Amino acid sequence: MPGAVGEKPPAPQYEVYFGRQPVLDRDGILCAFEMVPRVVDLRENRDKPGRPGAALAKAFAAQPVRAALTGHRGWLDVTREALFDDALLLLRPDRVMLELPCDIECDPALIARLVQLHGRRFRFLLDHVTEADDSFAKLLPYVEAVKIDLHRVAPDMVAKFAGVLKSAGKLLVAMGVESQHDFERAHALGFDRFQGYFFAHSHAGARRASAPRHALLHLLQLLASDPTVAQLETELKLNPILVMHIMRLANSTSFGIGHKVTTLREAINATGTDRLQRWTQLLLYADGRKVSLEDDPLLQLAATRARFLEIAAMRLPNARIAEQEAAFLAGVFSCVDAVFGGPIDETIDLLSIARPIRAAIVNREGSLGQLLNVIQALERGDWARLDEMCAPLAPFTPGEAAAIALTAAEWAGMADRDAESQGLERIED
Repeated sequence: MPGAVGEKPPAPQYEVYFGRQPVLDRDGILCAFEMVPRVVDLRENRDKPGRPGAALAKAFAAQPVRAALTGHRGWLDVTREALFDDALLLLRPDRVMLELPCDIECDPALIARLVQLHGRRFRFLLDHVTEADDSFAKLLPYVEAVKIDLHRVAPDMVAKFAGVLKSAGKLLVAMGVESQHDFERAHALGFDRFQGYFFAHSHAGARRASAPRHALLHLLQLLASDPTVAQLETELKLNPILVMHIMRLANSTSFGIGHKVTTLREAINATGTDRLQRWTQLLLYADGRKVSLEDDPLLQLAATRARFLEIAAMRLPNARIAEQEAAFLAGVFSCVDAVFGGPIDETIDLLSIARPIRAAIVNREGSLGQLLNVIQALERGDWARLDEMCAPLAPFTPGEAAAIALTAAEWAGMADRDAESQGLERIED
C-alpha cells in the first residue's frame, strides 16, 4: 500500500535545473536574476500528457532556487502550458517576474489567464521582442516590461521601440549587453534594466576598486607568509575601507559568531587567515561606490565561480589534490581582467599566479579549465555547451553541475547579508 515501510518513492517524471543570469539597473547594480530553466523529461512513456509546467513551478519554488536568488527577484521563462498550470500559484508573486515568449499563441484564453494571474498580483515581461507584430500589440497592455535583444534589432528600430515603450510606461530591458558600448548605448536610450556580461569584460574604463589594489595585493602577500594577528591588524589599519568590509563580514550571519564583533582584532580572530585571504581576493572585485557585496555583480560572479570550482573539484574522481586546492583561486581570478583592464593572460602574469591556475584560466587546461567552461555554460543557460563540457567529466552530470552552481550562488550572496551596519564605518584609531 502507498507509504508502506520500505516502499520506494515514485521516480521523478522530470529533472529541472536552472542557469542564473544577472539583471542590472541603470547604476550597474544587481536587482534581479533571470533563472533560465531546463526541463528534462524522464518519463518512460512520453506519449502520455505530462505536466512539465508543474515541475518547473515546484523547482523554482524550492529552497535551492530561493537561496540562490540571494534576496533578489527571480525572472522565470514560462511556456503557455506552464501559465495554465495552477502549480504556478505556488510562487510568490512579489518574488517573481514571469517572462512570456514573444511567439506565444495569443488567443482569448491566454488573455483571460493573464488577467486572472494579474489579479493575483503576478507580473509579466514580454521576452525577445524583435518586431511590433499583431501578437506584440495584443500582449503589450498586460505586460509590465519588454525585453529587446540589442543585436537582433536594427539600431534605429531599438531607438523607436524605446521611445514608444517608455511613453507607454513600460520597463525597458536590454538583453545581449556584452560590452561597455552596448551598455552606454542602451543607457542613453533610456533602458531601465540590462542583461548580459558587459561588466565582466575588460574595457578601457577599468573598474574602480573599493580599496586600493596595491593595498589588497600587499595584504595577500602578507597573508601568504603566515602573519601574526598584530601584523595583520597593522596592515589593515592602513586601509579603512578594507577594514569596513572585514568588520561587515565578521558580523554577517554566514560566520555564525554568535555575538557582535566590535574590534578589528576580534574580527581577524573571528574570520581566520584562510577566510580573510579568500575575501581579500574577492574584494579585488568590489565596486568603489559603497555598493553592498551582495548587490555587486562582478564580485558575485567571481565568488560564485570560485565556490563552484571548489565544490565541483571535490566531486571529480580524477581530479588531483593540487587542483582541488587551487580550484577556489582559479574561480576567483577567472574574470580579473575586468578589474585591471587589458588581456587576461597579461593580467594573470602581473599577479604571479601559479602555472596550473594560469593554464586553467587562460587556456582552459586540466579539470579546472573544464569546470570553468561548465560554469560559464550555466551562466549563459547554454544547455548544448553544458552537455558538451560535462561529457569528459563523467560521471559528473549537467544536473549535478547546476545544483552545485545554486549552492555556490547562495554562498556568495551570504557575505554581506544581515551584517550589522550601524557603526561599521567607524574605524578604530
